[in-house]
Amino acid sequence: MAVTSFSALRSAISSRDEDMTNRPRRPGDPRDAAEAAFKAATTKPAELPKAKPAIPNAKEQVTLRIDRDVLDYFQEDGPGWQDRINAALRKAAGK
Repeated sequence: MAVTSFSALRSAISSRDEDMTNRPRRPGDPRDAAEAAFKAATTKPAELPKAKPAIPNAKEQVTLRIDRDVLDYFQEDGPGWQDRINAALRKAAGK
């Protein structure tokens, strides 16, 4: 049977108790954690500047709703109707 000194046992318990009293019972306030989670979920990320096209004056694909009769007019002459619409829009824009 091992004999342990009473003072060694008291010292071990005392150091364990000191460690426990220095540590908070809960690591943080649950409301603070909930607020931080809510803020992270609802905060809008900063908008990045729009990327410039890699090729200067490159055409960009868009969706455009045009009246059927206007579309028919540009498609009458066959292929190249998108270029014709682009030229008409460029002229209307004064470019």
